[in-house]
Amino acid sequence: MKDEKMDETLREQLSLLGRKTDYKQDYAPEVLEAFQNKHPERDYWVRFNCPEFTSLCPITGQPDFAEIRISYIPDVKMVESKSLKLYLFSFRNHGAFHEDCVNIILNDLIRLMDPKYIEVTGFFLPRGGISIYPYANYGRPGTKYEVLAEQRFMRHEV
Repeated sequence: MKDEKMDETLREQLSLLGRKTDYKQDYAPEVLEAFQNKHPERDYWVRFNCPEFTSLCPITGQPDFAEIRISYIPDVKMVESKSLKLYLFSFRNHGAFHEDCVNIILNDLIRLMDPKYIEVTGFFLPRGGISIYPYANYGRPGTKYEVLAEQRFMRHEV
């Protein structure tokens, strides 16, 4: 009975999972959904990898291809994976520089979840002979996660 109630609560929180998929044609942060973390008292990592990320160069309109990696330590809320997939796919026809994409993703996920810590890395394939690997992170201000963010940023290497 308890599991049935929990399943019903999740269904009320999530509108995309288990339903027909509607792919957005441009940047769509509104598709992101969150659910309650069942273990907020414990620190643990959640990692996502999107090896088929695409966006458009805002100047030339040419496609840019990347692998986007997201790692975070949740607090009360967590991002639902199907909504994250649809969100990342919504960049397909969106014009933004590589560095902008990574920072937009980071900001949208911070707004959605208010995680303890989060980082986003983009591994963009070469265009014109140059690869770009932007990295951005965030740790909750005034906590050990802010210190973690500073440490990981200072030691960051691809």
